[in-house]
Amino acid sequence: MLHSIMNNKAWSILVAGGVMLAGLSACKRTESGEQASPTPTSAHPTNDDGHAHDDGAETGHGDEISIGSATIGGLEVECWQGHGTIAPSKELHLVVKLPYSDSGATTIRAWIGTEDRLASIVAKAEYAASHDDYDVHCEAPSPLPENPMWWIEIEKPDGSKQQGSIAVR
Repeated sequence: MLHSIMNNKAWSILVAGGVMLAGLSACKRTESGEQASPTPTSAHPTNDDGHAHDDGAETGHGDEISIGSATIGGLEVECWQGHGTIAPSKELHLVVKLPYSDSGATTIRAWIGTEDRLASIVAKAEYAASHDDYDVHCEAPSPLPENPMWWIEIEKPDGSKQQGSIAVR
């Protein structure tokens, strides 16, 4: 009896966790400016290859806006930010587009704050095959340091690492 109760409780926790993860990964972006609705079955739409950028399309991450490009270890990477503007302890979303396609073989980590990572939480990005880009969610430190930045670490399959930054909005 106790074993059955524990199995039911464990199953409930797994199901609840899956629903939460599906909601977090339900990112929809469009190029046309049409409103996209998040769905728990697909992390990204399969019929486009871009982001909502500055076109005002509502997404599961709020409006994703282009924050420009950064040169990291000789690589020009394009970046978009979602979940609005920075605030202490607020979660933001970063999309990183590499200048080459690697089918997710690169590891990307990001954090908000200062280069030394002091008071920052480093997060590992997930590869989104339908967009050929990387998505990461990071929480801003509290209190915010002066001039916080997105810090991006790119680890190539050969183990080499490069690090750079781009301004947070």
